[in-house]
Amino acid sequence: MSERVKMNTFYAWDGDVLILNILGTPNAKTDKIGKPKGNQLKVSAAAAPRGGRATDHMVKFLAKSFGVKTADIEVVFGRTSVNKQVRITAPTKLPNVIARQEKKSS
Repeated sequence: MSERVKMNTFYAWDGDVLILNILGTPNAKTDKIGKPKGNQLKVSAAAAPRGGRATDHMVKFLAKSFGVKTADIEVVFGRTSVNKQVRITAPTKLPNVIARQEKKSS
């Protein structure tokens, strides 16, 4: 398991691995990647927060959103909390909220 990384923004790159700080919202009406809030990205999951099921559901949703397999996403911490950090290995797609930040910084 990877070490928790302290970040002052909601995402960072570690080589080809994207590290995301997430503020999760379980029991949402739809799965959705929202806007950054402080140093976290708001992500809603349409699943109940029981025994990490909402996190499992969120990982599947993020895998589709970033164009990776679910095995390419590691939950570093926060499996049963709304505050999470995930590592996404070699994403092939970037949601708009991240793509816009990447354009600004290049």
